[in-house]
Amino acid sequence: MKRTKFIKYLNENNCGFVKHGGKHDKYINHGNGKRTNIPRHTDIDEDLCNLIYKQLEIPSPKGK
Repeated sequence: MKRTKFIKYLNENNCGFVKHGGKHDKYINHGNGKRTNIPRHTDIDEDLCNLIYKQLEIPSPKGK
């Protein structure tokens, strides 16, 4: 999945940017306080996307 599309989906699900790390950006789910790191690659593997959805406790997009 393209990183821009992935970040847009996170923002639509009440998740937002916290700060830049070395090679990752930190994001938080504002609804439940869960945090995770997002790599700054142009493409993010689908398995990694699913892991991040699980860490942030947001639903995985169906058919996107």
